[in-house]
Amino acid sequence: MRWSLYIGKYGGTKVLIHWTFLLLLLWIGFSAYRQGATAPEILLTVSFILTVFICVLLHEFGHALTAKKFGIATKKITLLPIGGLASIERIPEDPKKELWITVAGPMVNVIIAILLYLILGNKVIMTGNRNNVISADTFFQSLFWINVTLVIFNIIPAFPMDGGRILRALLAIKMGRFRATKIASHLGQFVAVGFFFLGLFYSPLLMFIAAFIFFGAYAENMSVQQMEFLRGHVVKEAMMKHFIIINSQTTIKEAADKLLEGWDHNFIIAENSEIQGIIKRDSLFSSLKSYNPLAPVKDIMKTTFRTFEEHEQLSKIYHFVQEDPTGYFPVLNNGVLTGVINLDNLNEFVMIQSALKY
Repeated sequence: MRWSLYIGKYGGTKVLIHWTFLLLLLWIGFSAYRQGATAPEILLTVSFILTVFICVLLHEFGHALTAKKFGIATKKITLLPIGGLASIERIPEDPKKELWITVAGPMVNVIIAILLYLILGNKVIMTGNRNNVISADTFFQSLFWINVTLVIFNIIPAFPMDGGRILRALLAIKMGRFRATKIASHLGQFVAVGFFFLGLFYSPLLMFIAAFIFFGAYAENMSVQQMEFLRGHVVKEAMMKHFIIINSQTTIKEAADKLLEGWDHNFIIAENSEIQGIIKRDSLFSSLKSYNPLAPVKDIMKTTFRTFEEHEQLSKIYHFVQEDPTGYFPVLNNGVLTGVINLDNLNEFVMIQSALKY
């Protein structure tokens, strides 16, 4: 995510903080100051917010580490003012695995709350917490109730929140992922509308959360629909069979001129049927300014790229293509280049399948 600060890495997962999180800390501190809090109280209040987000981070690692048990990587976790976002590589199609991954997050908060209760006992019932300013007496009591709130909030069956994903996984066991997602996403959008109207009277933050839930549910439903249309089809059915191959000694200027000759904006560089690299239109344009136009394209070509085989399932490669929306992927048949595939023609294939089905 852009404008995020990298703070570390654990278990192969990067941890980032979005810059708006820093604004949240400043706003919390300033609000405490305006309420007449002392300097130690302001420091404790800001420290409390940081501690809450450590709990949120542990929640997201609950998802990430459980996904790792099933061979699914989590590239990064981003902390935002409204919570955390774990970028899990893919959601497993097995609903039981999805259920375990999803439940693991709230369970972390349950464990934290239980530990705090065991330490505090009846002291978890707070008194004297004026104007939401945290004091030494209320720090851990407040942390207990925040974790309880996180559990309750996360299990609301509003897709794409944890509760919605739990519902989807449970429904998918009985009726399949496609129908389960449709039901869970529609319910999530219904809940989002409720949050929006509550936000009109109580808090603008609820309106922001409502928008996140509504559009998140819609996007997830569309993604699963796309996967359903791809299921049972192989790369050969969707790949582009007409593409441009150029020699590695072709000049940058000559390659740029070829852009005007047809519709293709990306080129494969090959010698004797062996792929050496790929060049995209943006690279050509930037190279015309920074390189000698008469230099060979081998000087600017991309030499690391993913390839697919004709027989691979489209549903299996889709997330790789989604991760690189501008990617251009050669397709091979027993090592021989037979086509290329990218996100645009994958989406066109989905549209065709949708039209044929409906």
